Amino acid sequence: MTPALPYYLTLSAILFAVGMMGVFTRRNVLIVFMSIELMLNSVNLAFVAISRHLNAVNGQAIVMFVMAVAAAEVAVGLAIIIAWFRNRESVDVDDLSLLKW
Repeated sequence: MTPALPYYLTLSAILFAVGMMGVFTRRNVLIVFMSIELMLNSVNLAFVAISRHLNAVNGQAIVMFVMAVAAAEVAVGLAIIIAWFRNRESVDVDDLSLLKW
């Protein structure tokens, strides 16, 4: 017997809230980046739970696309963060405002 849909959606909402708090309260770019990934994964959990509840594959297909985009985002984002750290020796969010023209 599988748990009911509200349990999955509650867990997804909690994970999303934790990720959002990490984005708004942390100053380290890597922590903010991981918080964004946590938010993406919480939305993926909601998609899979709802698609399983409805016996449809649409939500799971969307999750595959979101995971592919997230993997590309991680690759590009980490490359930018590493390049920034090599130049400035800091991964503070406040230092990123220097990227503006």
